[in-house]
Amino acid sequence: MKLETLQKFYQGKRVLVTGHTGFKGSWLCGILSLLGAEVYGYAQKPPTAPALFEVLYGSGAGEKTAENLQLHLPEAEGAAIRGGLRVSHIGDIRNFPELLEFYKAVQPDCVLHLAAQPIVRDSYRIPRETYETNVMGTVNLMECMRLVPGCSSFLNVTTDKVYLNEERPGYGYQEEDKLDGYDPYSNSKSCSELVTHSYMHSFFSEGVPAISTARAGNVIGGGDFANDRIIPDCLRAAFQGKDILVRNPNSTRPYQHVLEPLAVYLTIVMKQAEDGSLAGWYNVGPDDCDCVTTGELAELFVEAFGEGLRWYCPGAPTGPHEADFLKLNNEKIKRAFGWQPVWHIGEAVEATVRWSRAFQESSEAANAEMLRQIREYFG
Repeated sequence: MKLETLQKFYQGKRVLVTGHTGFKGSWLCGILSLLGAEVYGYAQKPPTAPALFEVLYGSGAGEKTAENLQLHLPEAEGAAIRGGLRVSHIGDIRNFPELLEFYKAVQPDCVLHLAAQPIVRDSYRIPRETYETNVMGTVNLMECMRLVPGCSSFLNVTTDKVYLNEERPGYGYQEEDKLDGYDPYSNSKSCSELVTHSYMHSFFSEGVPAISTARAGNVIGGGDFANDRIIPDCLRAAFQGKDILVRNPNSTRPYQHVLEPLAVYLTIVMKQAEDGSLAGWYNVGPDDCDCVTTGELAELFVEAFGEGLRWYCPGAPTGPHEADFLKLNNEKIKRAFGWQPVWHIGEAVEATVRWSRAFQESSEAANAEMLRQIREYFG
């Protein structure tokens, strides 16, 4: 999908992004700003320090509600940005009265729901908070749409982990397979899917707004500072001059650059607004050739980073249960939207390293690199 095509739809649109202070949400705000959208964000404070959101918008940007935040870019690059983050509201999606008041004020044309507790290991530590955020947060947002008409297109971003994982080597899960995530995070996202389907049938059966869910594989990219994720762990070790510890080198995941699912999310929201028959649920994952083990991903990182870096596994896998094999079948989204992955996994790792090296120079350099990657990816 070309930027020019997306721009025709998004320019001037009022777009609500929940979870905008997170890793994916921050990249999404950058793309939407470039497209000329009026972006309104609702999320808790950035979940990490440092945080990509504050790299983009400046130190302290994620501390409180703010208006008219502009990307920190070199002047020439900044002049090319047509839209922007009009309001960044720092709030909790579990707080329905606050969310409803914000929703009424925004009156969005489109909604992309990314707010979540996204870490599997954290979900074992805080299961109740995980379910409250991922399930009741979705209920609260669907209620806002039910009570305040006007939205034309809604997308709930879930995960590849929503499926009952039977650990079938080589099998890519299809959209009609059973939903039954194992751990509290995965299961809460399965529930979020079911909530979305119920509201779609019960309250929006006439197709307004058009509603879809997107089940994306594991994402990598510049600006992910989360704990217990392989590439951020690699980067922290690399910049500290340490060898990289890999807990589960033989686990297979559908890794992809963050721009891959974001491009799909934007396409779904646009296309289903134009043709309601396209609303549904979609896998967003790489082709088979890019489904690699965590050890293979670490090896790609070592090659891209250089400097004699190495990785190692201390022994048997550690920590709570996580799936060993997980892959998605992406044929449905290819048929529906003519989508094809753009970057292979090696290119995704290289792009992540480029952004991270730019970040070592300055926030402006990192943001300019992000903008360059967006333009390179979309062509």
